[in-house]
Parts: sequence; structure tokens; C-alpha cells
Amino acid sequence: MASLITGMNPTAPIRTEAEAESAAKASAISIFIGVIVAAVSIAWSLANPAAMQDAVASAAGSDVNAEAAAMGAQVAIYATGGLAVLQLILGFVQLRNPGKFMAILFLVLLAYGILSTAATPLLVGMVPNAPVVPVWQIALSLVIMVVQVVLHIAGLRGINKLDKLQMDSAR
Repeated sequence: MASLITGMNPTAPIRTEAEAESAAKASAISIFIGVIVAAVSIAWSLANPAAMQDAVASAAGSDVNAEAAAMGAQVAIYATGGLAVLQLILGFVQLRNPGKFMAILFLVLLAYGILSTAATPLLVGMVPNAPVVPVWQIALSLVIMVVQVVLHIAGLRGINKLDKLQMDSAR
């Protein structure tokens, strides 16, 4: 457990193959954090269906009836659930066989997420009838995504060192 925590530190030196494997697993842990966030989001949406329908209806405008808003909310919940399952599968793949592609892909997605979340207050002012997102929710999302970025960077360092150590031992 201590080596896994040390491996999550992106500034810790990586000397052995075991340390490199622990650091590489940090990328998978970051993916699992995203799954947990999605699960919490789905649970909140299921617990507050009226709030979801109101948000969909207000975002779509005044010409949307209640049935269409309810269907839009359901589609959003199913899409989030499907993406969470896909992310869970990719997390297990990354845990079993850490790869650079997956870590870089999730870094790019996190960069997009950070930019879009940081721009949310600006976009809400431009879109009429857009639901207002609380500032605490934006700040919490940004903190979680920054933690995920740090873990992916630590994972990439571990993956690179693991590749280097394995290539050296093969020679």
C-alpha cells in the first residue's frame, strides 16, 4: 500500500520495476475516480428526477412539454451510465496492462473537461434559460479533475519507466 501511495506522487523518483508498476497504476486509479464521480451523478439524478426534468426543460426552451423533458432526462442518465460502464472497463484494462495511449487519451479528455467546466460561468450568461450551476459544484469538479490529471501524469511516468526498465533488461 505504501508503494502505491508513493507511486501516485508525480515527483517521487522511480528506481525499481515494482515502483514503476505502482506508479503506472495511478492512471487506472484516476479512471476509477471518474467512475465514482459518474456514479454519484447518476445517483443524484435518480434521486432528483424533477430537478433533472426542469434542467432539461429550461435548457431546451419553452416549447418543450413535460414528457419530452422526462425523456431527455432519461437519455442523459442512460448515456452517463453507459459512459461510466465503458470507463470502468477501460480502468480495469489500464490496471491490468498500463498503456500510454489510455493515459494520454484520458489526459486530453480531462483537459477538455477542465476547460469546459472553467468556462461554465461564462457560458451560462450567454445561453438564455440555461440552468445555473452552483460555484461550489464547479470548484469541486475542477479539484477532482486536477487530482485526476496529477494521477495520470504519475501513471505516465511509471509507464515510461516500466517500459525503459523492461527494455534494459531485455538487452
